[in-house]
Amino acid sequence: MEAEPSNVPLTRSFVGRLSAYYSANVTARVSGVLVKRLYTEGSEVKAGQTLFEIDPAYYQTVLNTDLATLAQDQATYVNDRVTADRYHKLLPIGSVSQQTVDDADAAQRSAAAKVKADEAAVEGARVNLGYTKVTSPITGIAGQQQVTAGAVVGNGTTDAGSGGTLLATVEQIGPLYVNFTISAADLITLKQAQSKGDVALAAQNKTTVQVILPNGTPYDQQGTLDFTDVSVNATTGAVSLRAQIPNPQHQLLPGMYVSLDVDLGQRNDVYLVPQQAIQRDTVGSYAMVVGADGKVVRKDVDTNDSHGSDWIVTGGLAAGDRVIVTGVQSVREGMLAKATPWRGTDKDTRLSQSRPVQSSGGHRAGRS
Repeated sequence: MEAEPSNVPLTRSFVGRLSAYYSANVTARVSGVLVKRLYTEGSEVKAGQTLFEIDPAYYQTVLNTDLATLAQDQATYVNDRVTADRYHKLLPIGSVSQQTVDDADAAQRSAAAKVKADEAAVEGARVNLGYTKVTSPITGIAGQQQVTAGAVVGNGTTDAGSGGTLLATVEQIGPLYVNFTISAADLITLKQAQSKGDVALAAQNKTTVQVILPNGTPYDQQGTLDFTDVSVNATTGAVSLRAQIPNPQHQLLPGMYVSLDVDLGQRNDVYLVPQQAIQRDTVGSYAMVVGADGKVVRKDVDTNDSHGSDWIVTGGLAAGDRVIVTGVQSVREGMLAKATPWRGTDKDTRLSQSRPVQSSGGHRAGRS
């Protein structure tokens, strides 16, 4: 076959782990006895939907008490305001002193402030009473409950640094994230190749990801790279990447390990050579080529990746080189060979053309 430069996709294989697009813990924000669960475990829930109920009796009592205090202080404020207004009318005719008016004004202001404080207390009591109905913060799939009805749950305020009791977890799994890493050395190699023009790396949002399921079958929808870390992990020496994968049927699940074929861009001016044409020995990889004089020449090549059934040769070949594909085992460097075009779809014909022939120089030669 005649070697011709071409551009091929730059694909790398990785192993990644799936994670939820959104994941939220449902926790108790007030203390009390858990009365009941109001959702079906493993079902889809909506944001704001009530999932659990905590006994509201105590918080209802607190609210009622604060409402009563507010009403009492509002009555006091009205009385103090009326008194202050009366004294202001009596001051010009000398029936009351200026000190009496000032004291009445101060009492009115204190009563008004007390009403404001009571209103804040009532609002806080209403908030705490509302927290007895534990709602979902996001829309997603609600998992298994972590605390059964009858258990005492807390808001964690008595333990510095701790949160409330975990009741359940809600995860949004359509779409999903898949997290994987690339070694810093490989990333540097790709960047250097890009600067030389050997490869053209795709933009982040144009880099496609094909997921291979644990049973070996390809997932029917492609994902897109959406995050590349700007630092190298000091422990692993790798850079973290993340892709977003559509998951409308919820076929993929968080925590699942999958294989990934990531299309990072394309390789420029490389040669696709059938795998059977590339040989290896202690020196390295090589191909046998029929030169212009009809003699077989060995050419050491650089290849460490494949595309379909072909090796990707990045160095060692030149455009127009006639690479021997079949009959390679029958030739030796320096021998004369009569080359005929390789027909990749006709295996039987190729095998018959591999028959050794006698050259004029007495050497054994083979057809390619």
